[in-house]
Parts: sequence; structure tokens; C-alpha cells
Amino acid sequence: MPDPHTQASDQSGTPAPAAPGPGSQGRRLRPAQLIFEPPAGEPEPERFFDLDTITDPGELLRRATELTLAFRAAAERATDFQALAAAQLADPKRFDSLTPAEIGARADWTPDYAARMVEYGRGLQKQRHAEGLH
Repeated sequence: MPDPHTQASDQSGTPAPAAPGPGSQGRRLRPAQLIFEPPAGEPEPERFFDLDTITDPGELLRRATELTLAFRAAAERATDFQALAAAQLADPKRFDSLTPAEIGARADWTPDYAARMVEYGRGLQKQRHAEGLH
């Protein structure tokens, strides 16, 4: 009877890999090493909301105007949020309140503009509180 602890070998004398037994993980295979760099994908041409693909001037004007209005509205909303944040940062009730100059430095504004944004933000806060939107 063969010894159960000896490893089988192939005809070259090299031991054959042991078969995974019950409860063992088995032998893990390593990924093959790359011997070349895969080709980089072609960069896609830059598109601006596919406006460059519209050939009809009427449609191009309509779509560009639609985008302009949407961006304008988004910019106005973002400005309102900037003002609200500036007012909150300048709130004297905060132990870490900032001066308009410090707020301006953070937002790349002049101190004068930062002071105006703080005031605008305070007005927005009052408006929100009056409307019940805390």
C-alpha cells in the first residue's frame, strides 16, 4: 500500500501539485505578469453639451439659449448659498466667527465684497425664517 504522505510526481520527477483537501483553500493562482503596456484609449473629442453636433442654426440657438438660462439660474442659486454660508460664518454668536476679510480670503473675494455678501446672506436668512424654512 502506498504511503499517503508521499507526493505523487509526474514522469519528470517534479512533484505534482497536491489536490486541495476538504477545508483547504487550494492553491491560489497569481495573475499573469504584463510584458507590455496596453494601448491607451483614444481621447474622446471634447463636446459641450453636444452643441457642436447641431447643424440647424435655429435648433442651435434654441438649445444654447436653454443652456445659458439654466447656467444663469444655477449661478444665481450658488451665489445665494455662498451668501448664506458667509452670513453663517460671520455670525457673532459663533465662537469661531470670521471677519469679512477672513471670509473674503477663503472665497477669493475682497473684504468689501465679503461684507456685502454677509449682509445679503443675513437678508436671505431673515427671509427664510419668515417663510418658515429654517
